[in-house]
Amino acid sequence: MRLALVGAGHAHLAVIARAARLRKAGLDPVLIAPATFDYSGLAGAVLAGAIPRGDASIDIAALARAHGVEHRAGLVTNLDPATRTLTLSDGTTVASDLVSFNIGSTVGELTGTHPAVWPVKPLTNLFDLHGAVEIDLATDRRPALVIVGDGPTAFEIAASLIGLNERLGRQPDVILIGPDAEADWAPAGAARHLVRSLERRGLRRVRASVLDHAEGEVRLDDGRVLACDHLVVATGLRAPPLATTFGLPLDPLGRLRVTPNLQSLGDPVVFATGDCAAIEGYPRPFAGVFGVRAAGVLIDNFCATARGEPLAHYRPQAHWLSILDLADGTGLAMRGSLWGAGRPALRLKRHLDLGFVKRSRP
Repeated sequence: MRLALVGAGHAHLAVIARAARLRKAGLDPVLIAPATFDYSGLAGAVLAGAIPRGDASIDIAALARAHGVEHRAGLVTNLDPATRTLTLSDGTTVASDLVSFNIGSTVGELTGTHPAVWPVKPLTNLFDLHGAVEIDLATDRRPALVIVGDGPTAFEIAASLIGLNERLGRQPDVILIGPDAEADWAPAGAARHLVRSLERRGLRRVRASVLDHAEGEVRLDDGRVLACDHLVVATGLRAPPLATTFGLPLDPLGRLRVTPNLQSLGDPVVFATGDCAAIEGYPRPFAGVFGVRAAGVLIDNFCATARGEPLAHYRPQAHWLSILDLADGTGLAMRGSLWGAGRPALRLKRHLDLGFVKRSRP
């Protein structure tokens, strides 16, 4: 039975590592994904210059080879649900009996013509932004760095850009723009700590929405025009547009709707996990932890499907640990209503993130 793994997200990394178990169940896996995977948990550290880019990347081609999994480097552009045939960006096709999607998320676009716009997804944008800002800071320029968004990612990017300025001995000019910009997604004490610590380091927060942008500036809905040399888009995640081409049920954010078995509501031989999936009865935000935790159930259900056995349910946890890298040697750890900040939080984050990357490498 042919199993097509589309995307090398958190869950599929674990699936690849257990390819021998899949083959024992009668499955022949093929991975369709780019040759490298950039780990989101370390993107802020790379942007801030705290770790080299290579420390956040996994060689997917080497990982597939190490576990005997066929790897087709590229992207899927279409799925024919009737024949379960996948079309790749190079025009070739892959026929399959089972299909699993673990293709992550993306961000929406802003209207405008600014030449230096950096969506937070794919993560390579943030790595390239690091180089561009570093070049600016090496001159006499003091670039205006604008982040659009007020969620956890936006605040962590703001911290990273401030940290990059500090690392190079420059006074930061970093602005975070959002309708709220209060970090009210965090516990009250954690939000106050986050906002105060970043403002002490130079962050400016603007409560507004960006109407459009052009070279050197952004225009806000309250009539203000702000200087902007680099514009980072962190306005909220959604599923990649690819999901809309499958003809399968989607949620309002474009995610494939799946049962707790991780099967599509529209086709039981199509599975999905991670940010591109919405599990019926278990609303949850975009976070890599869910893909990691779902991997075991996903593998069990691949094998059960091949053997004609009952499938297991995945129940996402109600609370999970989230740690922001504040790019000053400290982190902000949160779990439910609990939180803590300081160097131990960042050490724990590095231990977890670098450990995940190390375990995922061949």
